[in-house]
Amino acid sequence: METRGVEEMFDFRRFPRDTVILLLLLVYFPVGVCLMFIRIFIGVHVFLVSCALPESFIRRFIVRIMCSVLGMHVRQRNPRFRDKNTKLYICNHVTDFDHNIINLLTPCNTPQLEGSTGFVCWARGFMEIHSASAPGAIEESLQRYCSSEGIPPLLLFPEEDTTNGRAGLLRFSSWPFSLTDSIQPVALRVTRPLIALSTPESSWLMELLWTFFVPCTVYHVSWLPPISRQDGEPTQDFANKVQELLASELGLVSTKITKADKAEHIKRKRHTLPQASTNVRPASIGLGFMVQSLGTDDHRITKMAQQVKDVLPHVPLNVIMKDLAKTNCVDTTITNLLENKEETQMEATGTSTLGPSRNIYSSSSAPTIKPAAKSFGKSPTDRHLSLQERKEALYNFARRRYIEKHGLDQEDTH
Repeated sequence: METRGVEEMFDFRRFPRDTVILLLLLVYFPVGVCLMFIRIFIGVHVFLVSCALPESFIRRFIVRIMCSVLGMHVRQRNPRFRDKNTKLYICNHVTDFDHNIINLLTPCNTPQLEGSTGFVCWARGFMEIHSASAPGAIEESLQRYCSSEGIPPLLLFPEEDTTNGRAGLLRFSSWPFSLTDSIQPVALRVTRPLIALSTPESSWLMELLWTFFVPCTVYHVSWLPPISRQDGEPTQDFANKVQELLASELGLVSTKITKADKAEHIKRKRHTLPQASTNVRPASIGLGFMVQSLGTDDHRITKMAQQVKDVLPHVPLNVIMKDLAKTNCVDTTITNLLENKEETQMEATGTSTLGPSRNIYSSSSAPTIKPAAKSFGKSPTDRHLSLQERKEALYNFARRRYIEKHGLDQEDTH
């Protein structure tokens, strides 16, 4: 399977970067706000109608028309492939309302595997599982459901989390494919103008409001022929085969990226966001211009480089960042730059030799500095003390150089 970057699989920005689309969004904004409030009022009536009418084709037709007024348009392809005897639908996951959309076309139930329970779970159209929370107990409960007669099919999303639906599919979990030997693949493509379909840390309620805000969100549902697992075929191999089938239908790629990888990436992004512009000191303004277009890792290196710059203000940033790229540690870089003073100065000035009067890092008068720790301090206090020690050492070093240069006595400088 081809692996795509996590950044391509999800939209971390709600609004587009294109200037023209942003201007269109600005013009549309008052209309969208008015439309959102109107649709909230209509949405209450849609919910009441769906609760009052019994399950039937008439109910699904009426609710589908009312959902179109809410901006959720549904289109389907190849409905003839839908098998009424299949007890399990497998679909890719794009939005928080995919199960509601499929349910407008055919009756099906989607279990609520995590999140809120009770009224909210029922109101969102999920089937609440009353078994134990252990994965094995849930699988056993769903297996009994699939083996029962006279009940709607089960709809599951083996990706276990949403994507933007444009780059690839998350790795399919194998447990849904152990429930039954025959499944019905369903390919879902979702399009929307002006803004992203979803962002990773947004709640389902916020996503619903954005759905009401935009002019429309179009759901394209494609039914694929049922597929059965071969005798002796491992469950994960069967899951991979269905994943490849859906990816081919959607024109995407199958990836090995999992829900856990997405959560880890979001966690890293949350902890490596660049500092707010209000906290940038004048000495770091030039550094900001150098890294405007760099990625997340480069921003982390940049922040570390600024910490080194605070301790060694005479060392150029390019020299600091070059050493940080090797060490990935502030303390180690500071020690390296102090231990290789002549080499650092030569690299900064581009000259082969320097006179004694130009070399401010003369090794003959180098102060004794506490060796750097092998790792960065675990707490802000430790890191602050580490920097303060080096600042104090550099202050003493500069003071000694000043005394030697001007031939002053030690007492004259007090």
